[in-house]
Amino acid sequence: MPQDAERAQLASDLGREARLVAGREIYFDREGFFWEADDWDEEIAIVLLRESGLAELTETHWKVLRYFREYYFYHGRAPLNRQLKEGIGLSLQVLESLFPGGIRKGARRLAGLPNPKSCF
Repeated sequence: MPQDAERAQLASDLGREARLVAGREIYFDREGFFWEADDWDEEIAIVLLRESGLAELTETHWKVLRYFREYYFYHGRAPLNRQLKEGIGLSLQVLESLFPGGIRKGARRLAGLPNPKSCF
C-alpha cells in the first residue's frame, strides 16, 4: 500500500478527513470541524466562509472568531454561550444570525475550534 494511501486510511480510521484548503492540507472531522485548532488561519476561514454561503466577513464576524480563538487557547476550551455573549457584547440571537449554522456549526467551526462533541 503506498504511503499516501496508508496515511489516508489511518486518517479515516481516526475519524479525520483531509482537504486541500487555500493550498494546505487540513484535517477535519466528519462534521467539518478542524481536527487541530493550530491549522487555522484567516485565509482558510475566508475559504470556508465562502463555502458556507457568506461573501465576506465583517469586523463583527472577525471579532467573534478572534474571541473564540483567544478564549480557547487561554482556557483550553470554547466559551459557553453566556461567556461568548458577555465577551462580545451581543445577544445570542444576533450571534446565531451572524453565521450560517449559528454559533456551534458556524462561528465555532469557522474559528477553527474542534467539534464540541470531542471536548467532553
